[in-house]
Amino acid sequence: MFESFVIVDWSAANQPKTGADSIWICCKRPIGEVLFNPATRHAAGELLAELLAEIVAAGERVLLGCDFPFGYPSGFATRLGLTGPEWRAVWDEIARLIEDDPRNRNNRFAVAAALNRRVAQGPAPFWGCPAAHIGPYLGRKHHRRHDEIGLAERRVIDTYVPSTQPCWKLLGTGSVGGQALTGIPVVRRLRDDPRWCGATAVWPFETGLRAPVSQRLVMAEVYPSLWRVSPGPNEPKDAAQVRDVARFLAARDAAGELLPLFGADPNLTPAQRSTIETEEAWTFGVVSPRPIRIAAASG
Repeated sequence: MFESFVIVDWSAANQPKTGADSIWICCKRPIGEVLFNPATRHAAGELLAELLAEIVAAGERVLLGCDFPFGYPSGFATRLGLTGPEWRAVWDEIARLIEDDPRNRNNRFAVAAALNRRVAQGPAPFWGCPAAHIGPYLGRKHHRRHDEIGLAERRVIDTYVPSTQPCWKLLGTGSVGGQALTGIPVVRRLRDDPRWCGATAVWPFETGLRAPVSQRLVMAEVYPSLWRVSPGPNEPKDAAQVRDVARFLAARDAAGELLPLFGADPNLTPAQRSTIETEEAWTFGVVSPRPIRIAAASG
């Protein structure tokens, strides 16, 4: 299905950072495999654009996997008063609001507070911030108000993989909320790059929960912690994850076994499938509740 795989471990760091807990990218192509550790999101976005340009120019089909949520629980777009396809409306609104400079300085906490004000006139659904950002529309700790405000804490996919953190969480261990707010503008920009936008699809929003048929660039949400990896001596876990996941997917593809990973759980209800395909997204490779961690490929 694919000749190339690019797997990205993202970071919402507020300053340039390399090594552990920073951005790692593995690009696995027929010509070889390369690991990158860009210090900033700005540099990572430029690097990804360069890699995709080379891959597309070579006539290769590529799967780009990013380790942050591509969507939010059902109803978020409506509560924000957005129109059009829900997933795309949210992507456009986040890209409009987020400011993220070349030194990783960004306004994600201010954006979360502004979104909370619009959704609930209070410090929900997002939570978690440094003391300097605490205010009437964003708190430091979990607000426990999701039922009250009528927006779920977790997406359908998050109930399948309980080890994931809610996309509303902005601070602390596993705070993927900051990664989503800073990552979505980057994948949106890549999705719309005029060099390949006509042959690009975001799974499952633009493909449904099925394998893409003809697009040369397919983007998907991944969760590298689904895989058991073996870091080398002094190697950051993040580096091992993107490398081993890229190798696993390439090996499955070579064996003709990648197709089922696009299908999700066959027991999803029609309503769940509709929500996933229009708003919430799905994590590539999850085909059953509480999946067992997968042994990654080596070599």
